[in-house]
Amino acid sequence: MNILLATDGSNFSDAAAQNIAKLFRPLDNEVRVLTVVEPITTAVMPQMSPGYYPELEDQKREAKALVERVAKVLAEAGFKVSTSVLTGDAKTVILDEAADWRADLVVVGSHGRKGIGRFLLGSVSEAVARHTTCSVQIVRGRL
Repeated sequence: MNILLATDGSNFSDAAAQNIAKLFRPLDNEVRVLTVVEPITTAVMPQMSPGYYPELEDQKREAKALVERVAKVLAEAGFKVSTSVLTGDAKTVILDEAADWRADLVVVGSHGRKGIGRFLLGSVSEAVARHTTCSVQIVRGRL
């Protein structure tokens, strides 16, 4: 089974990774650890625009360290693990990666925001659950 773990480095995402290790046997399961770098979009000087090279490269370096840390935990539990750091809108990128990689399951952590916070920040886990073609596991617990 192909399991796509979308992580943002939060405690909620760490709980999702631990949930995979608890619920699934490593045999015949491959986990792809994905994080998405979302460039800041504001109306400012061109050198500070989305995708500005130095800023984006720093974000990608941090993201790579994040997915490698999570992948190490899953690899130590016996899973075959790959990593991916992509740039764009998190909801769209996760859905596209799930389809392209032919994921059987997408696992995401949920921050559990409600009301105006959810409206303003959006819910990645909800968008993934509504729009992906495979099963989705939303982990709401914290470490």
